[in-house]
Amino acid sequence: MAPLSKLIQTLCDADIEFIVVGGFAALLHGSTLVTRDIDVCAVLSNEDVEKLRAALREFHPTHRLTPQRLSFLGNPDPGVPVKNLYLETDLGSVDLLSSIKGIGDFERVRAGSIEIDLLGRRCRVISLDDLIRAKEAMGREKDLLAVKELKAIREKQVKS
Repeated sequence: MAPLSKLIQTLCDADIEFIVVGGFAALLHGSTLVTRDIDVCAVLSNEDVEKLRAALREFHPTHRLTPQRLSFLGNPDPGVPVKNLYLETDLGSVDLLSSIKGIGDFERVRAGSIEIDLLGRRCRVISLDDLIRAKEAMGREKDLLAVKELKAIREKQVKS
């Protein structure tokens, strides 16, 4: 988890507004399931994409879903609109998504998110209820398994 933690710290230090979603968010809510990547919801404005390039430069970011593994540092060209980014870095994989299935766009995800102290930084994380909705909307076997655990976590929180 140390490289993924460093990846979160890097995003925080880059002054990019984002919300942790996906498996890492599940861990932060108390899940025991293992994740190998970071998923975040973010506004991918031209300015934020350039901040992201600068922040990730030393970690050799490439586009994970392209067969040629194109460098993120030069692709897409500056100013080209970006909706989602699926990157591989020396620290691990990071998916930057402009919306979350079952929830909505960045503003909607942000409205329901919570702020926590994470690795010495303030960071936003998708709410437990929204995470459950997002995992249900994805409908993959691994997501539905996570939903069971997340609902048990929520039930325990309600009782205490």
